[in-house]
Amino acid sequence: MTDIRRSRTIPDDKRDLFKEPLGTLIDENDLKKLDDKNKLITVGDVVSLTVCKNGIVPDIAVYDGMTERHEMTEFASFVKERGWPTDVVGNPAGMITAGLVNAVENALSGKTKRTIRVIGEEDLAVVPCILLSPEGTNVIYGMPGKGMMLITTDERIRKRTEELLEQTEEFK
Repeated sequence: MTDIRRSRTIPDDKRDLFKEPLGTLIDENDLKKLDDKNKLITVGDVVSLTVCKNGIVPDIAVYDGMTERHEMTEFASFVKERGWPTDVVGNPAGMITAGLVNAVENALSGKTKRTIRVIGEEDLAVVPCILLSPEGTNVIYGMPGKGMMLITTDERIRKRTEELLEQTEEFK
């Protein structure tokens, strides 16, 4: 099993594997159908803002202040206005850093709603969110050009995500 707690990088020849969607495409109407007994993690500024604007507060929201390589400050302002506790971690594009994994792990063990602000890129945060969250957690992330994708963690999705993680290389 690949150690997710060590910083990982995706080799250039494996990047396309990480662009394949995990989960199912959902729209805003589907958000109201989510079971609020399950943990909810959002990854991405637009997804996190959309969920919150629909009256749903995620247990964890991971964002980087960007959307499709353009600055997106609306969710960051939303977080600041509400005084939500925020961890700030560095995570360059094409990587899953130990700091990001640690922040996800810490947020999952906390008793309060948490946000994780990524300096760099949050796209791959979905990997530790899937692997570290309890069974039945809903993870919603943005798929550029497609919309919101919903994953409910179970053994099958964890196995698929672990297979993806095995395609990465340890970054030293």
